[in-house]
Amino acid sequence: MNKLKILLWFLLLSISTFGQVDKASDLYKIIQEKDSLLFNIGFNTCHIAQFENLVSEYFEFYHDQVGITSSKSAFIASIQNRLCKLTYKPRRELAENSMEVYPLEKNGVLYGAIQTGKHNFYAIENGKQEYLTSVAKFTHVWILENGSWKLSKGLSYDHKDFEKPIDENLLFTDKGETERWLKQKHIPALGIGYIKEGKIVQISVFGELEKEKPAPLNTIWNVASMTKPITALITLKLVDAGKWSLDEPIYKYYVDPDVANDPRAKKLTSRSILSHQSGFTNWRGNNANGKLVFEFEPGTKYQYSGEGYEYLRKALEKKFHKSLEELAKELIFKPLKMNDTRFVWDKTIDSTRFAKWHNESGGLYKTEKNLAINAADNLLTTVEDYCKFMVFIINGAGLSKEIYGEMVAEQVRINGFKHWGLGWWIDENININQEFALVHGGDDIGVHTIAFIIPKTRQGLLIFTNSDNGTEAFADVLVKFLEKNGEGILNIEMK
Repeated sequence: MNKLKILLWFLLLSISTFGQVDKASDLYKIIQEKDSLLFNIGFNTCHIAQFENLVSEYFEFYHDQVGITSSKSAFIASIQNRLCKLTYKPRRELAENSMEVYPLEKNGVLYGAIQTGKHNFYAIENGKQEYLTSVAKFTHVWILENGSWKLSKGLSYDHKDFEKPIDENLLFTDKGETERWLKQKHIPALGIGYIKEGKIVQISVFGELEKEKPAPLNTIWNVASMTKPITALITLKLVDAGKWSLDEPIYKYYVDPDVANDPRAKKLTSRSILSHQSGFTNWRGNNANGKLVFEFEPGTKYQYSGEGYEYLRKALEKKFHKSLEELAKELIFKPLKMNDTRFVWDKTIDSTRFAKWHNESGGLYKTEKNLAINAADNLLTTVEDYCKFMVFIINGAGLSKEIYGEMVAEQVRINGFKHWGLGWWIDENININQEFALVHGGDDIGVHTIAFIIPKTRQGLLIFTNSDNGTEAFADVLVKFLEKNGEGILNIEMK
């Protein structure tokens, strides 16, 4: 049996032998006074003389996190070298109604007392900001030495530590405070872009690409399904230029071999695809045979589908004899100077800036380098580049009022609070002014991203993360930047 176990056994035996004294008793008041001198004056003000006076020369201290301190001198040295040199001022508070006192007697003569209780520890910063750091139970053995009460044994155990509360005023602007918040959320990196009155007013990146590798402001993110609004705008700009049609059946330009014999292929249009009414599942790999099939007639109901966007890409490429990447560069990337945005992982990408994907426990997923264009997924971009795209949307996207109207109009109802337009879903009536928001997210392994645009107030908010835990950041960022409108969007998204 080790020393600590022997001591605990002795204390428990003593407590069971003698009942606690009444709080009005002289012994209780004496121990209460000694506790106040030790902590309220000694500990809370780093007054070393109190420890010199009250601690026995035979003192031993047992702490469930620090270990054993076997002498008075070592105990006082630890206070001087640690407690008195903290960057904040510590304060100990005895938990209300927690203290109990048990007498220690031999042959009817009092020689000591056991004190038990709970105490709370606080940190005080800048002379005023105070927050709880930990709570613990304690047991003290006080012994009468030559008529004076001395602390002979101390036990501090069952500690529960608390994080310093996040300063909400600094969150998402101050790097240190935001990255501490990210660690609590177990999110490696966070990118934020905020647009106000149609202009980018904040671009921020916090956290790490991977462990011990800080994420730069121009971090490259895989934004998953946030690829789709890019593909949609390419299509709408071609429609606006009279080079493509929303409602012309696209079988004239492309038919997937899997559905070549299905008459429903002749009813597939750009409108039905961009509003997720293609009739396809999200990905053909979800089907048992791995083949593409129509699950319903195009244009008759909503079903989210990446396959539909890929179908449209192939039709556009056949018609214009250009890749979707080339069309994007001509119509969007080059005009907007989105120089760090691409559909494929090519030789020009700076892989040292890539935000690697993380699982819920912080482990890394293997980086999948998309070498083929996908109209629905895997766009590589930066916060600044995608914000430029959002500003373009807010300011009309160079589209006619008719086509812009089609983009936000109800193409298909999702539920009582939102509908799909063309390339975006629309959260309706987000506040008493009946404003609406264009929204699109991106979700893959290790990736959670989302964008919000409020046309009436010309606001936009972009959130990129590189973790399965990424959605844990969305609500706080949304309300912080978009305030009442953010609360309205959040209410709709939770319905």
